Formats: sequence, structure tokens, C-alpha cells
Amino acid sequence: MSTHKKISTAAHAGHLLPAAAENLTAWLGSGLPAWAIASIGELIGQGAWDELNDRFYRYLEFGTGGMRGRTIGAVPTKSELGTPGPQGTPEHAAIGSNVLNDFTLIRATIGLYRYTKKYLAQNLLFDAPRLVIAHDVRHFSRHFCELAASTWTQLGGVAFIFDGPRSTPQLSFSVRWLKVHAGVVVTASHNPPHDNGFKAYFQDGGQVVPPHDKGIIAEVNVVQLAELGVFLKKDLSRTIMLNRAADDAYLVAASRAAIDHRALSRSKLKVIFTNIHGTGSVAATPLLLHARVDVVEVTEQVAFDPRFPTVKSPNPENAEALALALATADRRGCDIVFATDPDADRMSVAVRGRDGKMVILTGNQIGALLAEYRISKYKELKWIPPEGSERAVLIKTFVTTPMQDAIARGHGIKVINTLTGFKWIGARLRRYENEMLEALRTKEHLALDYDATPARKRAELMLAHSTFLVLGDEESNGYLGTDGIRDKDGNAACLMFAEVCASLKERAITVPEYLDELYLKYGYYLEDTINIYYEGATGADKIKRIIESYRQTPPVDFGDMRVARFHDFGREKTVDADGATVPAQDMYFVTLANGYTFAARGSGTEPKIKFYLFANEKAEHAAGLPLAKTKARQTLDALKKLIEADAKHRAKG
Repeated sequence: MSTHKKISTAAHAGHLLPAAAENLTAWLGSGLPAWAIASIGELIGQGAWDELNDRFYRYLEFGTGGMRGRTIGAVPTKSELGTPGPQGTPEHAAIGSNVLNDFTLIRATIGLYRYTKKYLAQNLLFDAPRLVIAHDVRHFSRHFCELAASTWTQLGGVAFIFDGPRSTPQLSFSVRWLKVHAGVVVTASHNPPHDNGFKAYFQDGGQVVPPHDKGIIAEVNVVQLAELGVFLKKDLSRTIMLNRAADDAYLVAASRAAIDHRALSRSKLKVIFTNIHGTGSVAATPLLLHARVDVVEVTEQVAFDPRFPTVKSPNPENAEALALALATADRRGCDIVFATDPDADRMSVAVRGRDGKMVILTGNQIGALLAEYRISKYKELKWIPPEGSERAVLIKTFVTTPMQDAIARGHGIKVINTLTGFKWIGARLRRYENEMLEALRTKEHLALDYDATPARKRAELMLAHSTFLVLGDEESNGYLGTDGIRDKDGNAACLMFAEVCASLKERAITVPEYLDELYLKYGYYLEDTINIYYEGATGADKIKRIIESYRQTPPVDFGDMRVARFHDFGREKTVDADGATVPAQDMYFVTLANGYTFAARGSGTEPKIKFYLFANEKAEHAAGLPLAKTKARQTLDALKKLIEADAKHRAKG
């Protein structure tokens, strides 16, 4: 029986989804390489219908920031494995329309190129589209980087790449530094080793947002299979390799995230740092060393390795990922641990308490500590007035702890809450930058090189004509302290938090003690999350059912906790503190009668639905703080079980 007949028979029998059968047939008729045809034949021969459905039921979605997914199949074939590389990388990325491979990556690159070229023409700019590409340490990352560069230059553009792995924040910076039109970083962040991704940036250095995101998506979606084959063979003869100057420029920009460099140099801090086999060691270690911080690296995790062999997950939010670093801290007598994820845009911290035990801080706690310290320090150094200013801002996501709202309000600082995703923080910084530049042009007839302006002078100009950033952050361990970079920066975050630790060392108090000071000042805040994963084609349907059911039949209670308010961000108009309308999104905020809240949304990067839970209790004095903590924990644990049970019931339909 022919391959096409087997596909037709499997679809008729219900083994293959109609969309999967259609895409399989189209791909087999598109002139695939021999190994790819053999791979599909292997899966059909094995009757691996679930695998084929997952690989072909749709095209890997190019979402509003790019795309992310498997690059190694759950059932890898012999044809794909070929002769694996020294670190287990298969010879070929998995074949399929719903995986990241040469075909889907070329398709995305062509779409990005065509949109960029049209954008330049619409603005009467007829330059060759310029692109800079970075990549992390994952399977196929270097290959995908080179393939994207090759495709871009063959289309007529100019492409820059680095000589090895670099972090996502360095890519964001490099877009601005090189004054290119777009950027790409090949990474799946902290996803499992079998994944990879393609994240797109535009000329301001931020991730793509409206209208660019929709425009790029439209161009990607019309790229035809028949167009891809000519780009499969790489040609790097016209690609420009970046040199040491690119690294040095980024390090200078990232170092500006620290406010008081003298405090760092006085403190003689000693820290443990782990890059968990990722890109963090390229920049985070030099940043800390230059600030006179003594850095001890976790030797077992320094080497780049796409398998991330020493951890179950390379996500520094997970305690298990920090186990080796914590053991090193005990062995070397250190009180601070820093960890970054594979593309070094996220940073985690563990600190030693007064009792000698190490405590892993949550992303929300790190953000709250940074907010209080940075606002106070800016006031102390007279960057912002002692009473605060509505022209100074803390930008955070709606699902980041409301403790930061309380801190900002207490200091007289404006808070902007954005949708989930650091791209919205970057977009707001672009708005502030444009406001300031326009004010200088119209009021003072001045043109300014924004990035070349010294940090203190730029702060003065932003406070006078626009809005000055004190901190941008999100609960998932993403932090930004300088607007010279437009994405979260795990490298600079290590430096920023080291400065907090240096300040506390001078006061002879521990980080947990400082956190308790803030709880007594602003109230005790506790957060938690629920992640419900549903893999593959059937999983996507379950996630969709939960999201839709929340809108159709909003919850009215959870046990004896009544729902007082249900806010649908997809249907209700939401306006932020700048008077800007928040874009519609399938996200829901539920406020309970006891003042606790939770948010629900589908993840944009992983096959899951995520719930964010928030508790708040008052403690009038130190003796009452333990009781407030216990009450919040017990109530939140009970609520967590009820929300999860309700969601799984909704998934069944």
C-alpha cells in the first residue's frame, strides 16, 4: 500500500485527524529531502498516529512574539536521529508542520523579512532590511541561527550573528546598538530540552507588539511550502559576524542597571552563580566581577549543554534546579545564590536567613525587594523627589504581586500594570521614549541620541518631559532596571540584586529580615500558582474549553469563599494609569469576598493553563506577622485545591 493510501486509510479509520492528514499529504508532495520522507514513512509504519497528529495537526503557530515548540519529536525516528552530535543532538530536527525545524524556521524568517521590507517602504525607507540574530545553547540553536541568517541574506537583506551563544537581553540591546530593523533570538527559554523557539524583535529592541505582530503573522501565514526548499542549503558568505565590541557595548549598558556602584565595591560580596548550562556565564559573571563581587561558579553547570543534564528542568524558578548551587553555597560558606535560565532573561535568588538556612525567594519577592530598594535609593541620590513623582514609574504585569502596587503608592510612584509578557513593558518604554524625544523637538527644537545620553541626564529629561523607569518586572523572575535594553535581563538582574544585598550587609541584616520589614510596612502578601498541562492536539482542546467556560459560566464561589467580582479582559474595557486601553486578551481576574484574588489565562509559550493566586493579610506588629503568614498560607492552599478541581471539571466539557 502506498504512503498516500495509508494516510487516507488512517484518516478514514479515525487514527489521523483530518487536518493532520491534509498537512501530511501536502508536505509529502512538496519535494521533501529523502530523510524527511523516510522519517514520515517510519512513523506511519509504526502506526504512531498520535505522534503524527501532534506533528501535523496544524502549522506551528507564529504568535504575537514568535513561536516555540518541539524540535525533537516525542517519538524520534532513526532517519531524524542519524548520527547524533557529541551532546546528543539529532542529525535532523523533527519533521512536521507543528514543530520547529528547518522548514518552519525558514517560513518564519521569510515572513519577518517581507513584513520588514514592506514596513520600510511604507515609511519611505528603501534600505536593505537589516537583522541581528542571537541564539542560546539548545539543540539546533546554532544551526537555526545560521539558517535564518542565510535565508535573510538570500532574500536580499543584511544579517548579523554572534560567534556563539548569547543571551536574549543582549539581543534586545544589539538591535538598538546596531540600529537594525529587526532581531531574532533562537531560544525556548526555560522549556524542556526537546523544545526550541524563534522570538522576534523590532527596531526599538522590544519584542514585536501591535501592529507589527499581526503584520508579521499575516506574512508568515501566506508563505507557501514550495518556497522553502531553495533556502535549505546554508550560505553564510554574506553574513556579518559580530566581534568583541558588541559584547562590551552590552556589558556597559547592562551595568547601568546598578544605581550605587560604590556600595557594591565596598561590600566585598561573595556569591554563588549558576548559568544551569545556559548563556548566563557569558555576561552575568563579567558584570558581577567588574562590580567587585567575588563570584564562585557552579562548576558542574558551567559548560553549555542542550541536555541540561544536571537538572530535571532548566527553570531557575524550580527549587530542584538550584540544588547544586545551594550545595556549593554551603560548602563555600556563601550567603547568596544567583541562577539564570538558558537564555539568561530570568534570574532567581536564594539567600541565607538568620538561622543559617538558605531560602529561595519567589519572583514576586525579588521584585518587591528591588522596587523598595531602587525607589528609596533614587530618592536618596535625588534622582527623583523625596515625595515621589507621577513621572516616575514601576511597570509590572497584572499577575505580578499587588505588593509592588502598595510599595509604589507608598512612595508616590506611578504603577502601570500590563498584560502578561515582557513585550508590553518594552512597548510602554518605547512610548515614553517617543514622548520625550517629541517634546524636545517641539519645545526646545533639539534632536537627541537617546541611547548615547548619560543615564542621569536621560532620567532628568524623562522626568521633565515623559516618564522615568525605576523598575520593570514580572512575577516569573523577569526584571529590567534600565531602558537601554527592552526585554527582561537576568544578567543585569544579578547585578541589581547584588546591590540590594550590599546595602543590607552594611545594615547587618539579612534579606528575609528586610522582607519582613516590608511586610510590616505594606502588609503581608503571599502568591501561588497552578499549572495544568495538556499536551498535543487533544490538550489544546481542553485548554480552550477551560478558557471558554470561564467566560460562558463564570465561577460564583469556591467552597465558602464567594466571588465578589469577575473581570473579563477579553470583553471589558480596561484602562491603565496612563489612560491607555489595555488590549483585549482571554484573561480573567476573580476577586473574592475576603479580598483574595486570582487570575486565569492560557500560556502563550507552553501547553498549559495557568492560575495566579494572591493573598493579603495585615500585621500591625512583628509579633502578629507569623499568624498573618499562617492564615494566608492555609487559606490559599484551600483555594488552590478548589480552583484546580474546578478547572479540571471544566476541561471535560
